[in-house]
Amino acid sequence: MDSKRSEAAQRAADMPLAVKILVAGGFGVGKTTMVGAVSEIRPLQTEEVLTDRSIGVDNTAGVEQKTTTTVAMDFGRITIRDGLILYLFGTPGQDRFWFMWDELSLGALGAVVLADTRRLADCFPSVDYFERRGLPFVVAVNCFEDGFDYTPDEIRQALDLDGAIPVVMCDARERRSGKKVLTTLVGHVLSIHGHAPPREAGAPVY
Repeated sequence: MDSKRSEAAQRAADMPLAVKILVAGGFGVGKTTMVGAVSEIRPLQTEEVLTDRSIGVDNTAGVEQKTTTTVAMDFGRITIRDGLILYLFGTPGQDRFWFMWDELSLGALGAVVLADTRRLADCFPSVDYFERRGLPFVVAVNCFEDGFDYTPDEIRQALDLDGAIPVVMCDARERRSGKKVLTTLVGHVLSIHGHAPPREAGAPVY
């Protein structure tokens, strides 16, 4: 009996740890782009074409060129390291779809709040939402070419963030950049729970 229990425990220990992560932020900030860039599987996307019915409903100031929008969620998966798999759920950005956030956040271990310096105030609802729920998060600043050149400290001050919350500059189009954001989030979550942050393969130990 003890040997069977030992075998079962070993099998459980060998199973990869699956973690649910949310990718949130304002309309047109790059959530769908980030999930698609980092996902090692074909991402599930629920984008629909914007129509004239959204005029006066969705605030497209600063992203007038955007022609589609996420109406439910984006979904992707990435293996951060052996034994650690992140399942990514991108949230819809418009106010009228925020009712879905409660469902999407169930079981999530942490979140990425994407920020656009051209519309920095748009990420306030995401920051407020995760602070109220007590869900650990990082702020990832998607560096658009025509955006403002703010430093992480300036972003932190503008958003009135706690000093322990990481602020990361990124390019949502690049897989390596997106993976850095997610690794930072995992490290932040582990530090909150009293564990050492994960280390990339081949990275030096400090």
